This record gives sequence, C-alpha cells and structure tokens, in this order.
Amino acid sequence: MFCPKCGGADQTPETYCRRCGIFLPDLNNPKKKPTTPIQNLNVNAVLSALTVVASATLAVLLYAILGFRDDTHPLIYITAAFLIAITAWNIQTFWRTMLLRRQLKRPTPEDQGFEQAQVSQSVPAVELPPANFEDMAPPSVVDATTRHLETGKILTKSKQ
Repeated sequence: MFCPKCGGADQTPETYCRRCGIFLPDLNNPKKKPTTPIQNLNVNAVLSALTVVASATLAVLLYAILGFRDDTHPLIYITAAFLIAITAWNIQTFWRTMLLRRQLKRPTPEDQGFEQAQVSQSVPAVELPPANFEDMAPPSVVDATTRHLETGKILTKSKQ
C-alpha cells in the first residue's frame, strides 16, 4: 500500500505512515456495512414515534402542572404550543414513513416481470470493436508547446 499523502511505499493498512504519520485506513475492508432503505425507514419510524410520545407528554405535563394559573409566565404556553407543533409534525412524518415502508415492501408487477426477463434471457457479453488507428487526431497545441519547452524557444508576451 502507498501513502496517499507522501507516497511512501510498503505501508501496512490500518496503521500510521512511517514517513509522514498519517493514518492509513484499509479501503478494501469497509468497517460499516451499507444499510437498506427499509432499515432507514424503520429507524426513522422509531425516532418519529419516540418524538411524538415525548413531545406530547411534555406538552400535557406543562399544561397540567403549570398552565391555567394566575402566575404562569407566557413562555410556558409558547413552549407547550411548540411541543404540540412538534408532535403534529412528527405524526405526519411517522405516517409518511409507514406509507413508504408499505410501498417499498410491495413488489410491482413490472418489477416481477423485469426479474423474470433477466433470469430467462442470458445476454452474451459484447466485445468492443478493435481500435482504429488510421483515424487519429492531429497532435494538440500542448504537444507543440512541449517541443518548444525542450528547446527553450518559447516566447512570452513581453518578449514578443
């Protein structure tokens, strides 16, 4: 393995570079396995449900304990209103997550037909045609400039 920072050779992955000291991760062995969309939706559903329960409970407790007293500060009512808004937002988020989960779990007839078509038809690998070197493009400006650099004949605008 080569160090991506200094280019030092013969490095061991999951250690530090012997030349510059940067950590060298093993890029061939990922630590985290990828998650599926269903797993992401499940996590979102659980977090939305917990947020609904927590914010609704806090709003009810604020109104029950501190609300409707003569000495209650208006911020208590504003806080309880924000908690109710958070509850409503997370209820609709939870509902949409459930709809998405149901939609992802249900295979469509088009998907089933596509999978069957892939299994039934094995397509042979297509090779590219051989390269045609007769139709080559002329050398670029960079190529001509490089030749002038070798001879030292390149002129700047100030010398022209």
